[in-house]
Amino acid sequence: MITKKRNLKYRINWRDAREAILRERICGPKLRFDPDITTKAASDFSKRIQEGEYEYGRKTAEIFSNFLNPSSEVLEIGPGPGTVTVPLSKRVKKITAVDLSLRNIAHLEENLREESCDNVEVIHTNWLRTDDEALRDRYDLVFCSHFLWMIPDLEEHLKKMENASRRYCAIVQPAGRGDLVKEVYSRITGREYGGEFEPDGDYFAYVILREWGRLLDVTHFSFTNTMTLEEKVRSTASFIGRFVEVDEGVAERIRDLILPHADEDGRFVETNNVVVMWWEVASPTSS
Repeated sequence: MITKKRNLKYRINWRDAREAILRERICGPKLRFDPDITTKAASDFSKRIQEGEYEYGRKTAEIFSNFLNPSSEVLEIGPGPGTVTVPLSKRVKKITAVDLSLRNIAHLEENLREESCDNVEVIHTNWLRTDDEALRDRYDLVFCSHFLWMIPDLEEHLKKMENASRRYCAIVQPAGRGDLVKEVYSRITGREYGGEFEPDGDYFAYVILREWGRLLDVTHFSFTNTMTLEEKVRSTASFIGRFVEVDEGVAERIRDLILPHADEDGRFVETNNVVVMWWEVASPTSS
């Protein structure tokens, strides 16, 4: 339950920084070299989490097991292809997964079938337009993973999360970006890298929640991400395409720049970091 914000004399102005980053990210990538890249990228992601045996999700589920049990009911916002959904479903009673993308839902449902997960309800809807009254206090955990940059109003999102939870909320967010994409960005654009691709968004949520008086547990873990050459080209182009147009010539330059970094099997193996933070929702008597 949301209670009124603390009466703090000094507050951090996080809004200007986040709005500037959102303006940068909301501009869709200009990718002319492959008209099917969006569909391929979604398939790439689903395949990677399967081949990686859901490492990201397994480690997240292990952290959640500190406060969940087999009778817990969970609401997941933006499940994607089931990165966390699949391993977490094996530890709880039920997951309700809300996603707006039919492409993501198709991959999620396929992965749930392959893993024999029959306790997940998938709902195609816009999370920010869900009925707060219908969701109030329904779940033991409400969480989102890699989702913070997809919403325009972070405070509204956090309020809706707390409204739907009777116990805990959590945010799982990638931390930092690999060095290779930064190097390619500088070579392609001729500009020094200035933090354009950093996925970190958890610190904005942390500031808001502390202003609300929430006490958060925070931890982190690492996982391995493996891509083929073409997958790495598509992934790198998707970032760089937000700043320069990527036609066939630029895509070929990207391919040439990243190829020397492949391992002996022609694959790209990276270690990525993830931040997890969770908190108990406020009680009616909290201040």
